[in-house]
Amino acid sequence: MIKMGKKTLAAFGTATAVALVAGASYAHHAFSAEFDADAPVLLEGTVTRVEWVNPHTWIHIDVEQEDGTTQPWMVEGGTPNTLLRAGLNRRTLSPGTDLVVRGYQSIDRLCAPACKANGRDVTFPNGEQMFVGSSGTGAPEDGSDPTE
Repeated sequence: MIKMGKKTLAAFGTATAVALVAGASYAHHAFSAEFDADAPVLLEGTVTRVEWVNPHTWIHIDVEQEDGTTQPWMVEGGTPNTLLRAGLNRRTLSPGTDLVVRGYQSIDRLCAPACKANGRDVTFPNGEQMFVGSSGTGAPEDGSDPTE
């Protein structure tokens, strides 16, 4: 058995923890792991609920299809703190709010229980547009991210 001092063991433990967190953080924020940059979507729908949870908000909207049926969509946004700082809150994204969402569909294209997309921006009925995406995720640079 290798004998390590307390300081060496603590340094090794810290380095291991940092490496694990960095790896998990990178994997979590990789846009291309879940969404398709070649599958842009433009969704017009009504907010049914918003999940203000870390690490990403989820805006649930119902989108009316050409045949009159309704398709639920889950739109991933940035962190709750990011959206709050941008001016979005429980009143601006309350159920019943009509939105146009621009983003990218999930790679798997599965729509059960809902279709999924990564949201870039939302447009309200008054024409106001707000960025809702996550910066630095590898999503296509299209000018909607104010940090690009």
